[in-house]
Amino acid sequence: MQLSATDALVHVMVMAAVSDKDVTDREMDRFAALISRWPVFENFDIGRLPEVASSCVETVNKAGLDALLDQIAQTLEPRLQETAYAIAVEIATVDLTLNQEELRMLEMIRDAFSIDRLTTAAIETSARIRHRRL
Repeated sequence: MQLSATDALVHVMVMAAVSDKDVTDREMDRFAALISRWPVFENFDIGRLPEVASSCVETVNKAGLDALLDQIAQTLEPRLQETAYAIAVEIATVDLTLNQEELRMLEMIRDAFSIDRLTTAAIETSARIRHRRL
């Protein structure tokens, strides 16, 4: 099944959230916030979120994570691959801790996309600063 660019971005969001096997309320809240606020999602019907999330999990279970990452990379042009990585980092860092599974998922996403190391470092630093608390 061919993914739309928006569905591919949602798939990245879901992959980042489920990487540690525990989707937190904060992550779910961030899903809604990103979809409602980021311009890239302006044409996405949030009511489709459960359907797209299920499709993501189903694809991983059937074809594997690498196959899904390849499909997403083929779907997204390079500038949207940067956006996808920013989304993954945003979801992974929302609970202020990154465990090994989340770090590994971010590494896999980063490696699947055509993003240079300076850009990934900037995205990661920006998320860390944005989520910082007193």
